[in-house]
Amino acid sequence: MDTMELLFLGTGTSAGIPMIGCHCPVCSSSDPRDKRMRPSAVVSYGETRVLIDSSPELRLQCVGNGIDMIDAVVYTHGHADHIMGLDDLRRFNALKKGPLDIWADELTHTALTRCFGYAFKEPEPDLKVFRPHLIWRKIEGPFEIGGVTWTPVPLFHGDLPILGFRVGRLAYCTDVNRIPESSFELLKGLDVLVLDALQHKPHTTHFSVSEAVDVAGRIGARETWFTHIAHALAHEATNEALPAGVRLAHDGLKVSI
Repeated sequence: MDTMELLFLGTGTSAGIPMIGCHCPVCSSSDPRDKRMRPSAVVSYGETRVLIDSSPELRLQCVGNGIDMIDAVVYTHGHADHIMGLDDLRRFNALKKGPLDIWADELTHTALTRCFGYAFKEPEPDLKVFRPHLIWRKIEGPFEIGGVTWTPVPLFHGDLPILGFRVGRLAYCTDVNRIPESSFELLKGLDVLVLDALQHKPHTTHFSVSEAVDVAGRIGARETWFTHIAHALAHEATNEALPAGVRLAHDGLKVSI
């Protein structure tokens, strides 16, 4: 694996930006970088494209960014802003004419099947139903997609244990407010780190900007990109105040590793 690309499909918080009924400066901004869909990303290497989470805007994100095929999906956790676009995966089944692997731990898989149990059932050969055909691959440790190792990184989102992922010298860690000491060992030597940074004020389930800056400094990646961003953070003004090598991501941003 010589090169890898990370595409941010969505960088917003669970309500999206602009939020319904809000007319604050960021929700009313004309800067396209302040328009934030719910969080998803695509990691590409060779001929392989892996989707991280399926946000509620997944169809719009894929059409808008020219994503014509996905080879597998990995899930960080089972909250609505990360899974509710799952039904749109059926289009990739149709394009590839076969099932799609879904990588998730047991807790997340339980949430997926509670909402989308029909998507994990083997289709009846004679029944012409347009629905997803997904195969659960249980995350119990490092796993391979397209010949490349994905290492799950245990994180905490409030009291909820969730997963980040390390792929080569990239790590994607969204929806986190605490990183166990053992997980810092998995985040050494990164070129690119993606990290949750919700807002300036402290929050019970997400890093604030100052907390994320401190964590980014400890990890020491060459580049750190913040995601899961709320409407309190204007893109340009926030970036002007961040330290070198640390920036807010935005929808549609491509980062080469």
